[in-house]
Amino acid sequence: MKKRYDDLEIHRKFYNDIFKKMKSEPYAQFLGMRLVELGEGTATAELEIKDHMLNTHDTVHGAITFALADYVFACACNSYGKTTVGLSTTVNFMAPGKKGSKLRAVATEDKRNHRTSWYTINVESDGELIAKMEALAYRKDDYFVPVERMDED
Repeated sequence: MKKRYDDLEIHRKFYNDIFKKMKSEPYAQFLGMRLVELGEGTATAELEIKDHMLNTHDTVHGAITFALADYVFACACNSYGKTTVGLSTTVNFMAPGKKGSKLRAVATEDKRNHRTSWYTINVESDGELIAKMEALAYRKDDYFVPVERMDED
């Protein structure tokens, strides 16, 4: 049986490693997303909108809005150093993101247990709420930080 570690202790001890790992996520880097904050079950990221991110109506493409929401979801649910993957998401698009704007997404953990965790993600375009995501994650047994070092302390 695998040893269970305290999530908050892991977050604090390995914060720099976790932040670096989540900040360097390849798809987020490709799109130009910037991880601004990473807390215990929370995350904030921003994205400057470029012309190639627009749809035919000259507003932010829904896929871009979704990608930013999904990125902060991934950061928040992996913020404890435990490998965690998305199970499902539901997104409500409320308003269009504007050309030349900055999108900001904030993920907040609603509840977490040993196997699953639930999140609410808000995406804003220049301060206006444009999308809300509800997300469910599955918490695997393995960690992507060296938790075995916890036993050395």
